[in-house]
Formats: sequence, structure tokens, C-alpha cells
Amino acid sequence: MKKITSILFALLLMGATTVKAQMAQPDFDDKYATELVKAGTAAPDFKLKTPDGKNFQFSKWAKANKGKTVVLDFWASWCPDCRKDAPEVVRMYEKYRPYGVEFIGISMDTNVEAWKQAIEKFGISYPQVSELKKFKETDIAKAYGVKWIPSMVVVGPDGQVKLSTVLTYKVDKYLKELTTGKYAGPGKSETVFIDGDHGRLKALIQKPELQQGEQCPMVVFCHGFNGSKDGPMFELMADTLQAHGIASIRFDFNGHGESEGEFKDMTVPNEIEDAKKVVAYVRDLRYVSSLAIVGHSQGGVVASMTAGQLSEELGEPAFQAVALMAPAAVLRDDAIRGSVMGAKFDPFDPGEYVDLWGSLKLGAKYIRTAFSLPIYETAEKYQGPALIIHGNGDRVVPYTYGERFHQIWPKSELVIQEYYDHVFTQNVYRTTDIVSDYLIRQLKK
Repeated sequence: MKKITSILFALLLMGATTVKAQMAQPDFDDKYATELVKAGTAAPDFKLKTPDGKNFQFSKWAKANKGKTVVLDFWASWCPDCRKDAPEVVRMYEKYRPYGVEFIGISMDTNVEAWKQAIEKFGISYPQVSELKKFKETDIAKAYGVKWIPSMVVVGPDGQVKLSTVLTYKVDKYLKELTTGKYAGPGKSETVFIDGDHGRLKALIQKPELQQGEQCPMVVFCHGFNGSKDGPMFELMADTLQAHGIASIRFDFNGHGESEGEFKDMTVPNEIEDAKKVVAYVRDLRYVSSLAIVGHSQGGVVASMTAGQLSEELGEPAFQAVALMAPAAVLRDDAIRGSVMGAKFDPFDPGEYVDLWGSLKLGAKYIRTAFSLPIYETAEKYQGPALIIHGNGDRVVPYTYGERFHQIWPKSELVIQEYYDHVFTQNVYRTTDIVSDYLIRQLKK
């Protein structure tokens, strides 16, 4: 529990300003999982039929699979939300089965043929059982307190319930932390200093072991407004990339973290110059074969505009891949409205600075430059491969701002994560896995 708390705390620090403006998200478990069996109780036994009519008893199956964690997936072929979640459930099964995790599908179908067709359609290979009765008439639903589908119950090797939820991402997060995803801090890195737009930038480079003369791709990470290079989001990706033979550099923009400069002097154009200087630095490293750039929140805007400017200068895509995580293109509209992170001001006369919280001051130049910032017009000059990932529960930057990047980049992929907030606290592991997998796919071609 201590490790999990440290992850959330680090995420809050990394996206401190955005979290302040992020409205609390409704948790559907509070509405739909209130009667599900509780963690710490014994999982009720059951005896049901498989699609081909054979008997299946949970206690006997559990005895034969001793020592394994099992996920009970309550679903039905007629349920729209179940059909939507089915590919994700299959993905989790395939991912976690090698670590001793099994799945059992408990269907609320009454039509055995429709049930079989859905099993085939979604490629479900784990055991499936059902009473073939109406949902509310089933004994299994009563025993487990299932009032809504899809619902999922995680049962430990000891037969005790570990988690009950109607939200798939909670199961994924639990299984990740149980198996491979416990966050324990970043891997070994090299500290470098790079001259930025307003002083020296502190940066950390992680790279794989390379033989003399060997090269590898490099990923540049750009953090968000009042964020830093540190924290689980970028560190998890850096570790994954390093394990796949890809180097990375993450740095603090001027006025942030351990870099020089003052926050009140920060502007988006100034951060673009910082990013360009970091890109120039790593391009000169002999072991770097190709580059990608990743940005979260305001860092996503910086990454997109840096990619656009450099591509225009080169006459071709400046990066082998770009990944934007909840890109905060809303910052221009916020400046025009006279509201940044809850602070109100006259956009035509903001004064010398705007007080945010604590002693943090946002300079008037930030507002003036943001007011007319050509975000999409500049980003559009990059036409290479790109990934945009955004949560539709983001109340800091609505996901429609991410969608527009997908519209201007024909070679882009868009991933909308349901219920996820601005800093992906619902399951940061899943978000970083998606970005890492995309970068590996693009950079290791």
C-alpha cells in the first residue's frame, strides 16, 4: 500500500497544477458495485455449465489451479458495455496469464448460441460458464452481489476476494502491481546540463548497454506546466524503453525543477527553444541513431510545435515518432478567457504577473504569447507518425483538444481512455505501456 501511495503522490507532484484544476471524477463503483462481494471475504463456490454443457465447479477448478490468482468476469453477449470491454479483458488475460493469473467468464446469457458466437468473435480462450437464466434470476449473481455488468471480482490464491469492481482499469492496475508493475523508482541515469533559453537545464539520460560504435534511438520527454522531469509517468516509460534498447532524456524546463531560471519568465515559445536545444544536444551524441519526442499536457503542446518547427526547417519529419499525452492546446483558449488554473485576470491587461497558488507567479508574457499561439498551425508542419492519448474524464484539457491533433496528422493514432483524468491516475501503468509500446514499434522498425 505504501508503494501505491507513493505513486499517486508522485503523480500529483508531477502534475500539481493540473490536479488542482481537475474536478473529482465519479467512481462508478460507488453506484454500481455497492453490493459486490467485499475484499477480505471468502469467494463463494459455484457449479455452472460450460457452453458445451459440461459441469464446472469453482472449488475443484481452484484446487487444480492452486497458487493462482483468478479474475471472475461477469458479462453477457447482449450487454453493450461488456462487448466494449471484451477486447481489454482478453488483452489482460493474455498479458497476465504467464504470471499465474487465470480468468473465468461468467455469462448472464440465456441464449447459448449467442453466447458461443460472442466467445468466438472476441477470441476468448479462458473458461466460460453460465446458468443460462435471466440475469436477476441467477444464483451466481445473488451469491456475488452482482447488480451490474460488466463486473469483475479478483480472487487470490487463498480463496479470498481481493478486489470487486465494475471498472476494468482497476483490475488491470491491480494485476500490474501484483505482477510486473510495482513502481520502485527509475533506473540508473546519467546527469547532463544543457544550455537552455534562460539558463542551464538539468537533464537525465537513460540508455541501454551499447558496444563500441553501436547506436540506438533516443526519446526526448517534455513535462507539463509546473511539472518536472521526475515522477512515475516518464520514469516508467524510460525504464521500459531502456529494456528494449532505446535511450531517453528527460529534463526540467527553465524555471522548473532543478533547472535555472524563474517560473514567472516561462512562456510556451521559451519552452520550445529549450526543447530544441535539448534535441540539438542529443542529435550530436554519436550513439543516437534516430529521435522521437513525447510531451505531457503543456509539454505536449511544446513537443508538437517543436516537431512542426524543426520539420519545416528540415523539409521532412524531424522525428521518427511523436507522442502527445493529454496535450494542453486549451492553454490558448484559457489565456483568451482570462483564466489559468483557476486564477482569473484581464487578458488584455493582466499586470506584471498573475498569482496562482503559494508563491507561484505566472508572468504576463506567458499570457500575451499564449493569446495568439499558433499551436495547430505550427504542429501541422510535422507529418510523421504520431500517437495522441487522452482521457475522456480530463477536466483540465477536454479530450477534443487531443482529437484535433489526430485530425491534422494523417499518420497519427488516437487512443481515448475512458474515465481517465489529466494525469492518468486511474492506471498510469496502462497509459505508459501504450505510449512505450508505440515508441518501441516505431523506433525499432
